[in-house]
Amino acid sequence: MAKRSDDRQVSYGSGQYTSQNRPPGGFGRPGGRGGGRAAMMMPKEKAKDARGTLLRLWRYLSRQKWALLLSFLLVLGSSLVSLISPLFIGRAIDAIVPGPGAVDFARLRLIIVTMLAVYVVSAASSWLQNFVMVGISQRTVHDLRRDLFDKLQRLPLRFFDSKTHGEVMSRLANDVENVSNTLTSSTTQVFQSLIAVVGSLTAMILLSPLLTILSLITIPIGILISRQIINRTRDMFMTQQRELGNLNGYIEEMVTGHKVVKAFVREPETSAQFNEINQRLRTASIKAQVFSGLIPPLMNVINNLSFALVAGAGGWLAVQGAITVGVIASFLNYSRQFARPINGIANQINMLQSALAGAERVFEIMDEPDEMPDAPDAITPEVKGDVRFDNISFGYVPDVPVLKNVSLHAKPGQTIALVGPTGAGKTTVVNLLMRFYDVDEGAVSIDGHDIRKFKKDYLRRSMGMVLQDTYLFSGTVKENIRYGRLDATDEEIVAAAKMANAHTFIERLPDGYNTVLTSDGGNLSQGQRQLLTIARAILADPSILILDEATSSVDTRTEAEIQKAMLSLMQGRTAFVIAHRLSTIREADEILVINRGEIIERGTHEELLAARGFYYDLYNTQFTRRSRVTA
Repeated sequence: MAKRSDDRQVSYGSGQYTSQNRPPGGFGRPGGRGGGRAAMMMPKEKAKDARGTLLRLWRYLSRQKWALLLSFLLVLGSSLVSLISPLFIGRAIDAIVPGPGAVDFARLRLIIVTMLAVYVVSAASSWLQNFVMVGISQRTVHDLRRDLFDKLQRLPLRFFDSKTHGEVMSRLANDVENVSNTLTSSTTQVFQSLIAVVGSLTAMILLSPLLTILSLITIPIGILISRQIINRTRDMFMTQQRELGNLNGYIEEMVTGHKVVKAFVREPETSAQFNEINQRLRTASIKAQVFSGLIPPLMNVINNLSFALVAGAGGWLAVQGAITVGVIASFLNYSRQFARPINGIANQINMLQSALAGAERVFEIMDEPDEMPDAPDAITPEVKGDVRFDNISFGYVPDVPVLKNVSLHAKPGQTIALVGPTGAGKTTVVNLLMRFYDVDEGAVSIDGHDIRKFKKDYLRRSMGMVLQDTYLFSGTVKENIRYGRLDATDEEIVAAAKMANAHTFIERLPDGYNTVLTSDGGNLSQGQRQLLTIARAILADPSILILDEATSSVDTRTEAEIQKAMLSLMQGRTAFVIAHRLSTIREADEILVINRGEIIERGTHEELLAARGFYYDLYNTQFTRRSRVTA
């Protein structure tokens, strides 16, 4: 059981968590370490619709109908050529059997040359067909992966708060790759096997109806066994894919938080938890692979039994003069060609179970409801920054309110500070303002317009947000700052960095603004990363600023300098500041004290101190603690 500082408890094995007032994942914090740290809390898998999944995959494949047609024509040609081979083998044997003196060498040479040509054509067709099918498979998976990634961009924040990062990545990478491998190897093989079965059966009937009946006796037994195994392995492969996603999610979380693991000396517990999940994956994989592996040996036993029956009966018929030795040889080859595809179909269907498990997991995400779309008459008015919360109530979980009857009014250019204990609902206020979530009751309005009438993209571009949890992308320093406004010039980037007090340390980097950052800015300090995210927000030049613990990761001197820059930046803009350091919000026009989802006090810094209430106690406690630390 992992205990989180925000009152959440997460159990990786059972998938249980509790949250008093915040949902899994740390809302409104891109790249937040929670990211849906409900790790492995996937519900028990329901029965899946294999037919529906196949139809949806076919819709992707059918986009390349001409390439598919070419591939199937090549498969048809290759299969028909292969079906001719046993006839030539039988004729070659019949040309030799009468004895050395009666052998027709001219005819034998012609048969051998023809057989060689047939094999060459068959091999060339198979290679070309495989080449075409690889292209079809990769283009199909390219479209599938693209659509899945596009879908992820349209999903609401609530989805990511209920899934681990690694679990989502597993669906985008492992499950899609699983589909790719199966499409490449299985699609044409099933078609080829069907042609071989029909063609071989036709040839067998023409050669000897009696031997055909004998060879078909064992087929129902093989089909029954294969069907029973396939029905069971499907659920096993679903379990295997689910546990693989769980493992990926845990690895992602532990690698991201490796410093915390080491700081609290939790390596043994982390390894034990990993071993537990890894063991579940091992058990699930063994069951799926071993059970599915029963098909080939069982089918071989059945086929060998059929071969023995045909060989014995064929020998007796040859002695009776009913058929020739060459016919027996041809028939045995056809019986092999008939049995082998049946084995192949069974194996391919078995492989398809794993691919369907992955495809279903992909389509599960695609079937998730998109973020609430904009209204048809969505508006894009000029944002001046008059913000109102009118009697707002909201909860991430039904019947568990986080905010209760909250009302506030921020006039254009005002700075509103939100303070209170952890989990009081401060971040939820700005999440509602950004429309990461919609209110349950009441309304949020900007300049007199309900924000639900705004275009989301326009609304969010009108705001700048600096979070406590920083996130930087792999790329240069310049590119990370420019993320705030992609058309910004280099001069504007430098000006924003100077305003955020980041220019000095950037200049000291090996390549200055062209220094390449590792993932999430791992080669910078936490304070430096925060300064870059502040510069990014400054560059965006928004009408409304949201600062969620924006200076919590910098030293006191840097904090003071950033505060000066922020005060200058906030001139003429509406700003919402969430701060634990109460010294940083003394100049706010109004301070709202939130506790247990309600605003219990409001006023300026001096007014709240004079009231000697909750804020007074909070401020003095913090001041006393800081004085002790300084002493």
